[in-house]
Amino acid sequence: MKYSDEQRLEKICATTEKLLQYLEQAKITKEIVLEQEPVRWAITTPLYNIGEHVYNLSDSFKEAHSDIPWAKISGLRHRLVHDYDNTNWSLICTIIFDVLPDFRKSVWAIKNEIASGDQR
Repeated sequence: MKYSDEQRLEKICATTEKLLQYLEQAKITKEIVLEQEPVRWAITTPLYNIGEHVYNLSDSFKEAHSDIPWAKISGLRHRLVHDYDNTNWSLICTIIFDVLPDFRKSVWAIKNEIASGDQR
């Protein structure tokens, strides 16, 4: 199915929100991620989905919101999918605990801009 940028953004927002809620509700810490493979499996699926939707956003959408590192986000998805065995889990912890909350704010801000008709 071909999604519009707005639909993809909605999916990115929802998946980011669900991942952050899971981390909080399950009391997942960096140490747990580093030690427990089932947790790593649980967090990578949402990261794949976010990256895949980011990858498929239109170039014009990404250019209009160039303050977000879209290429790095989709690149993370490609690394997780194609080079999973060499994943740097400390880096993934930095992403999910330090970067993802700010990313959530940024994509929600874009979503709200679109909803209010204030598109770039």
